[in-house]
Amino acid sequence: MNDYPFTPLIQKLPATVPFVGPEAQERARGRAFKARLGANENVFGPSPKAIAAMEQAASDVWMYGDPENHDLRAALAAHHDTTPENICVGEGIDGLFHTVAQMFIEEGTPVVTSLGGYPTFNYQIAGQGGTLHTVPFADDQEDLQGLAAKAREVGARLVYVANPDNPMGTWWDAAAVQNMIDALPEGCVLCLDEAYIDFAPEGTAPALDLANRQVLRFRTFSKAYGMAGARIGFVIGEAGLIKAFDKVRNHFGINRIAQAGALAALGDQDYLRNVVRQVAEARQRIATIAVENGLTSLPSATNFVALDCGGEEARAKAVLAGLLERDIFVRMPWVAPQTRCIRVSVGTPADLDLLEAALSDALATI
Repeated sequence: MNDYPFTPLIQKLPATVPFVGPEAQERARGRAFKARLGANENVFGPSPKAIAAMEQAASDVWMYGDPENHDLRAALAAHHDTTPENICVGEGIDGLFHTVAQMFIEEGTPVVTSLGGYPTFNYQIAGQGGTLHTVPFADDQEDLQGLAAKAREVGARLVYVANPDNPMGTWWDAAAVQNMIDALPEGCVLCLDEAYIDFAPEGTAPALDLANRQVLRFRTFSKAYGMAGARIGFVIGEAGLIKAFDKVRNHFGINRIAQAGALAALGDQDYLRNVVRQVAEARQRIATIAVENGLTSLPSATNFVALDCGGEEARAKAVLAGLLERDIFVRMPWVAPQTRCIRVSVGTPADLDLLEAALSDALATI
């Protein structure tokens, strides 16, 4: 028998992944990267208190994690001045997107997102059979009012926005985001991805409105808290909306080590502030390297910087290839006109020394 009894949806979906990881690239090329500057990871790592908590929790890893994430939800609620009933913890924002797709999407359900925006959301929607409607970026920013208008036009059940944005690093202020929320059609839920919000200027995030049943706010421990490998994030929303996550979420998806680390990381806000400072300094260093090499850096409120290579996609691809050839792992946006850029994650001073030398060398050969 050659055919498997897959669902019709699975049979017609292509086998794909949103991102090819640096490890896969290293295996293909037969050597390791010297600087890992392409995955938007926090190279400064988690708080020492989080590391100690995870080390201590490792001896108890024979036990399942608390399926209610009780202590972490309580701490998050206190930190965000809300209640545990307004918070659901999941396997990073990507895992929570999977749950949201299960909750809202069936074959043909209309969903709106930005053309060239974060692809993992699209991947999860496609996996449930949803129909994606896209709106182009406007001046390297997600077009908030354009997205709301498209949602009204197609009767979207979900609309996705990242603020600050990935892959461009740009951002809107709180008033602009609130205006978009106010413009959403009835029955449409905004998935507001705030993975990078800890790096953003004051006034970027609109105030939490936990009575609004149309907004889900996604946050993570992967970025500013430096715990990408632990796979732990959370979503904030109206209590009834959050309670619905319990119907389909993976209740044992968060391990004890991640729970302990996230709880300790949240409690060390001094370390978080120090990381944010180091990220800002590294962003400025990347911008300086760009200028010295005749490139332009886009303003960023994240832990990465988009560098305009000064031409079309072919030139950006050549710069990217040159850096990869010199063992510097970076990525680039995936839809024009953003494909004129490469995207460089923040690194240590040593990482950025390697970037500086490699970029100059690569550009000299183009």
